[in-house]
Amino acid sequence: MDSPDLSFGDFTLPGEAGHEQLTLRLAQQWGADTIRDSDGTQLSPAIVQSGHAIYSTLCLVRSVQPWAREHRDQLQQNFLMSFPVVAEKTQTTITLLAGYFTEQFSVNAKASPKRWWQVFDRTTGAEVPKARWRFNAPKGTVTIERTQAGHTYTVNFLAFRLWEEISMYNHLTNHWGDREHLAAVDPMQPATQKVLLTFLARWLTEHPDTNVVRFTSMFYNFAWFWGADHQRLRDVYSDWGDYAMTVSPRALVAFEKHAGYALCSEDFVHGGLYNSTHNAPSRRYRDYMAFVHDFVIKFGRQCIDLVHRHGKKAYVFYDDHWIGVEPTSPRFREFGFDGLIKCVFNAFEVRLCAHARGVATHELRLHPYLFPTGLKGEPTFKAGGNPTLDAKNFWIDARRGIVRAPIDRIGLGGYLSLVEPFPDFQQYITEVAREFRLLKSLHARGRPWTAPFKVAVLTAWGDLRAWTCSGHFTAGVQLYDVLESLAGLALDVQFISFDDLVAQGVPAGVEVVINGGRAGSAWSGGHCWADPRVEAILTHWVQRGGGVVGIGEPSAWPQPGRQFRLASVFGLDRDRGERLANGKFKFTKPAGIIGTHFITTDTPVGTALDLGHDTDGLFVLGAGTQVLAENNGSPRLTTHAFGRGRSVYLSGFKFTYNNTRLLHRALFWAASREDQWGVWQSENVRTEATWFAKAQKLVVLNNAGSPQHTVVTLADGSSRQKVALKAHGIAVLDV
Repeated sequence: MDSPDLSFGDFTLPGEAGHEQLTLRLAQQWGADTIRDSDGTQLSPAIVQSGHAIYSTLCLVRSVQPWAREHRDQLQQNFLMSFPVVAEKTQTTITLLAGYFTEQFSVNAKASPKRWWQVFDRTTGAEVPKARWRFNAPKGTVTIERTQAGHTYTVNFLAFRLWEEISMYNHLTNHWGDREHLAAVDPMQPATQKVLLTFLARWLTEHPDTNVVRFTSMFYNFAWFWGADHQRLRDVYSDWGDYAMTVSPRALVAFEKHAGYALCSEDFVHGGLYNSTHNAPSRRYRDYMAFVHDFVIKFGRQCIDLVHRHGKKAYVFYDDHWIGVEPTSPRFREFGFDGLIKCVFNAFEVRLCAHARGVATHELRLHPYLFPTGLKGEPTFKAGGNPTLDAKNFWIDARRGIVRAPIDRIGLGGYLSLVEPFPDFQQYITEVAREFRLLKSLHARGRPWTAPFKVAVLTAWGDLRAWTCSGHFTAGVQLYDVLESLAGLALDVQFISFDDLVAQGVPAGVEVVINGGRAGSAWSGGHCWADPRVEAILTHWVQRGGGVVGIGEPSAWPQPGRQFRLASVFGLDRDRGERLANGKFKFTKPAGIIGTHFITTDTPVGTALDLGHDTDGLFVLGAGTQVLAENNGSPRLTTHAFGRGRSVYLSGFKFTYNNTRLLHRALFWAASREDQWGVWQSENVRTEATWFAKAQKLVVLNNAGSPQHTVVTLADGSSRQKVALKAHGIAVLDV
């Protein structure tokens, strides 16, 4: 194999008119083969005609603003629940938008409120009959008759969104001044579809130098409701996977015709919880998601076919308006996209991008984004910021995923002019681009080595939400942390739903199932555990030799006398306060960490586990449960043999390199594969090793910000390779 060119290609650079010299200099320094525009920037003729391929960013639903302003009835809508009001008298008036940011929303007063809206007595849970409430359109209020003092009432109502959320965020976070407040039009409206297709055809003609149309993303945004006091309560509700922003009377009528039954506002509102991806979905909601996905595919395909007829490629950005696109759906390939771009902060987002099926090109947009501030308002390319250190930290996290799964391209986005005062940042991106090209060349020769067994993550969503929970990495959500650890490990990981489990059982080759999260969540499973077949299938599978790793509140679905449906498998359960009269088996308390157990071998002796948010009130069921760590009498890490199989329980999980090693060992132990541990393993937990057999290369990553030394065990299990790495460094060795 010829040596790859590590100095050029597979890199997308954000260009900026007025900074042509900088754009073209960095294009050469970073080896960019493509230049793109970004929100708020344009490319000048000097850049467009420089010989580089050109990506042009396009958000269709924000592209027809003059028409949107003149046709407010064509804007996107959603159901909102009014803030709760406690009745004092027999008549109660609720101001619908009280507490919401009124620059974002306006009440849809024209679409038959009595048909689509609902009023609830939240104290009893009962809907208030429609004859007992009336809507005052000029005042934006609903008055409820015969209310009961002390009861809490809410109204579910339809609202138009006057200000599209990403435009709103950029204005208020990055101070976009007097730029136009953009609104998003509803693509399900026939008149809007015609306007969008006409605009797209004209736009394609007017951009002859564009090689790739980079859709941002397609039609519907993730759910994001802002509060009136958005300094102290910006996110009244926010969820990256909720279909809340797709709802309209037209959509509801079409769904009823399609499905044969009607949905109501409460199917979307759920008492103010809405349909957060963190919560197990109802069958009705899943049906609606499939309906919207079908529409987005059909109309999206019209747009993509138009792009192809103009001789251009179509990429989709997997963020912002991705609802209905569903890149991990088996139907995603029906769109006909040529590529997918995912902005990434960490390793599991890399795996999410690589996991999408049906596109030829998988591209990462790296962070930091070239904005003055980051997503949380922290300084980046401004006084007080350190973009080079940010880039290093983001890169070492993303790199753990890149070394495990093939990615085709990387790039940046934002305002390129911001990097001019930071020559060290410019140099570091040069190094990042070379590292990426090197890793890509190794993947081109063949897959990296993985352990000789498969791991399945069991959630309510299964593969539809593979390698994600809801949006970007949020510390403290246990499955996020678990996914981040798994993303860089030499394991074949797949994602299965409870429906999959009931229909097909545990997939062939899977030797360990992971289930974890808080009780009631989609990640633990929530109401999915109410089906007794789930418990029976997994319990019998472990009896016959399978392994289960439970984290937090796995299999939690309370019934009298039991919280965990797999309590017998884990050899422990949880007491939420109901067992004050019941005795608990007294286990032998460990002296700190038992370093002699296989799972805890790499844990420093005497070190207390830091598992983040701990589940308390745990108790073991008998002497067969070995407690490796505890806190105030509550087990934190346990093992249990069950039939011919095994289980491991952790009371929580937090992504650290020590915990990543602990989880890795726990999976091997649960699979009864501890005798095969060590092959292609790095002793130092701050480093990770990957073996590319076809390329005959050993890649060792330093995930720490300081120099590290390690020893890697080779394929025979006894030979060892010493490795020295600089801070954030990488070693690629011939072995």
